[in-house]
Amino acid sequence: MMRELWVSWLLLGCLMWAQANPPASAVPANSPPVTNQHPPDDGMRKSRAATGVAEDAAVLTIKGLCSSSTPPERAAPGKSACQTVVTRAQFEELINALRVGKDRQNLQDLAKAYPQYLVMAHEAEQRGVEKQERFQQRLNFARLQILSQELLAQIQEEAAKVPESDIEDYYRKNSSEFESASLERIVIPNRSQVKAQGNGGEERSENAMAKEAELLRTRAAAGEDFSKLQKEAYDAAGVSGNSSPDPKTGKLRRQGLPPAHAAVFHLQPGEVSQVISDATGHYIYKLDWKAVDSLEVARPEISKTLRGRRVKKMIESLQQPYTTEVNQTYFGPEGSGDRD
Repeated sequence: MMRELWVSWLLLGCLMWAQANPPASAVPANSPPVTNQHPPDDGMRKSRAATGVAEDAAVLTIKGLCSSSTPPERAAPGKSACQTVVTRAQFEELINALRVGKDRQNLQDLAKAYPQYLVMAHEAEQRGVEKQERFQQRLNFARLQILSQELLAQIQEEAAKVPESDIEDYYRKNSSEFESASLERIVIPNRSQVKAQGNGGEERSENAMAKEAELLRTRAAAGEDFSKLQKEAYDAAGVSGNSSPDPKTGKLRRQGLPPAHAAVFHLQPGEVSQVISDATGHYIYKLDWKAVDSLEVARPEISKTLRGRRVKKMIESLQQPYTTEVNQTYFGPEGSGDRD
């Protein structure tokens, strides 16, 4: 999905680039390649430098593709009038502008798509497509989209500068979010898979499993092994399968449990919960241990949370002064539109 998205942006970018800079889109044969005025970031420079390809060396050459400003008489006999050369520096600038991943697969995909778009855009120019009203409307709308995307990128960069004091304050006020625990859990189905006979059989089955859950809870509180009790719960419900169930949940956060089950975090180590029943079954928990992650461990998570909040706040502050009135006679009531 992401790759389809950036390829679409690439098409849009190629059209805008061809409109704004037609001479730079084609380099006559034997002409020196155009160098990049804005060098790629250090990560890209280091990854490509290892290949031994110079920044002004051609990485893509589309023979026969030239701008309308290139005179055909420049070509040697039997050769194409001109060619378009994309240097390593130009290609890496495009990669940076598109904000796509710089792994080899992305580079190869772009190397295949970019020449195709250049050729198609060149043909569109020859046909005067860019002079058509529809093209201009789409180009103007695309400009709005790109400006919005660039602004959002800037906002995200600004929001990423979360003060350390904000991180520490959030940690102090929300330490329970970073509490982890290791639990053991017995799951008792709501009803037996062995159907009871006669009228009210399903209700009797549900009542029987509820009673079984209470009995198992009493035995769990007395210290019996949870693995053994889980197997008995499955046997009572007629559940076949795992003969050695593992009731341990491993380390998890409060958010890793259903909201109605999160209260088990109030248990003390070794304590067994009451039976918790919901539409999915009956549950019995024992808390083995719990601890609060340190600030150092929680810092990346807190920083991410605060970045998201800062982005939202910045965008809302931009949008807040503006209101839009919608002519419902034209658009119809909100939510009434038909979709295929």
